[in-house]
Amino acid sequence: MQIGGGNDQLMSEINVTPFVDVMLVLLIIFMVSAPMMVEGIDVNLPKASAEPLKTEEENLVISIQNDSQVYINDQVIDIEFLTEKLQKILENVEKRDLYLKADKDIPYGVVVDVMSKVKAAGVTSLGMITLPEEN
Repeated sequence: MQIGGGNDQLMSEINVTPFVDVMLVLLIIFMVSAPMMVEGIDVNLPKASAEPLKTEEENLVISIQNDSQVYINDQVIDIEFLTEKLQKILENVEKRDLYLKADKDIPYGVVVDVMSKVKAAGVTSLGMITLPEEN
């Protein structure tokens, strides 16, 4: 006589509840943290009345902050090594387009210096990022 039933078979079903719990927690974490992830460097851009350019691919962006700190996308770079770094980045790139995002309060000479170093690196097209003028 057996007590407690004699069913000693293994259960081969997956318990999905812990997986759903983990996925819901991850979803909430990403929903809360996604708005806090800001791309790029914070620069006080000048205003211009030019129409925006249409582009479908992501290009390199050189940013110059008001303390004359230079960035390639999100990476800080010393201005003295800007030409060499860009040459290495653009070594095997067919389309050599680049955008410049400069703070409106930095001296004009710093912007010209960065532009000359960018052109010396072999960039064929240099675009300027500005804010649209308010009407």
